Amino acid sequence: MSTLQRTVLQSLRAAAALGAAATLIAACSGGSLTPPTAPGAASPAGAAQALSALRPSVSRAGFTFTTLDDQADPTFNQLLGVNNKGKIAGYFGIGTLPAHPNQGYMLLPPYGQSNYVNENFPGSVQTQVTAINTHGDTAGFWADSKNVDRGFIEWRGVFTSYTDPKMRHSKTTQILGINDSGIAVGFYNDAKGNSHGFTLNQATGQFKPVIVPGAVTLTATGINDAGDITGFSTSSSKQTSSFLIRGGQLTSFTFPGGSNTQSLGVNNHDQMVGSYDDGAGVLHGFLLSDPLTHAKWQSIDDPNGIGSTVVNGLNDKNEMVGFYTDAAGNVDGMLIAR
Repeated sequence: MSTLQRTVLQSLRAAAALGAAATLIAACSGGSLTPPTAPGAASPAGAAQALSALRPSVSRAGFTFTTLDDQADPTFNQLLGVNNKGKIAGYFGIGTLPAHPNQGYMLLPPYGQSNYVNENFPGSVQTQVTAINTHGDTAGFWADSKNVDRGFIEWRGVFTSYTDPKMRHSKTTQILGINDSGIAVGFYNDAKGNSHGFTLNQATGQFKPVIVPGAVTLTATGINDAGDITGFSTSSSKQTSSFLIRGGQLTSFTFPGGSNTQSLGVNNHDQMVGSYDDGAGVLHGFLLSDPLTHAKWQSIDDPNGIGSTVVNGLNDKNEMVGFYTDAAGNVDGMLIAR
């Protein structure tokens, strides 16, 4: 599990469950794919309590929720990106070694068990597939036997590994988003464990920093085809907010009445998804539409969840993906349609 996802874990703990990718609450620190065990999480051996690979859809507040779990480990799945063709990027496995490593996959319509296609960086110990563009090119990060995280992009079927050159004293470079032009975003950790955002050109290998004035830590999580970048940052006062950089102009966002707002994806309409904590410390997903004109926030909770929903990616066709924690303590992938 990424530092990103691991932070959510900590956030969900406050909600009495797992808490997922929230990369959430403070910016990422540390750089291992291996996460702590989720509170109350069932082991893969307890698969009798696990959800089926495709649970019947449930509607709530204008959204239709469908649970999607790879039965290779039905106790832990996270869906992290979806493209306009409905192809989904994700992974299974809580990250405990050697029994249950993170293993990446693509999930193709119609989303049956036979539609899970394994995708792992060659020679990796663990892999998370975090993003997918319209062409079906994917991005993510992988870990070696020394627990060093490196970003990767699979472009036209060819895997390439990337490490931010500024990552001299840590073990973490992670890619979290990619657009149709092959521009990716992500972060690296410095010697103090603070995260710093970047853009990466997959063709040239050139890294450029993503900067928010006053940020102590910053994670770039998504980029659309126009080059608009989203993510979240934490200030010296420990306040976490999300941002959108469009045409070089920076706008910050915080869920109304919430805290630890973390934007995790953006589409070509500049709609943003992510997660936030409410006043009781419970983790919810969100969708933000028209952020620069008439900002409309919608809180999102999977009907099968127990106060721990994260929305991680979205496409241009009213589809979103993410994950939630169920009553058995399992982490389940979810597809949301409007």
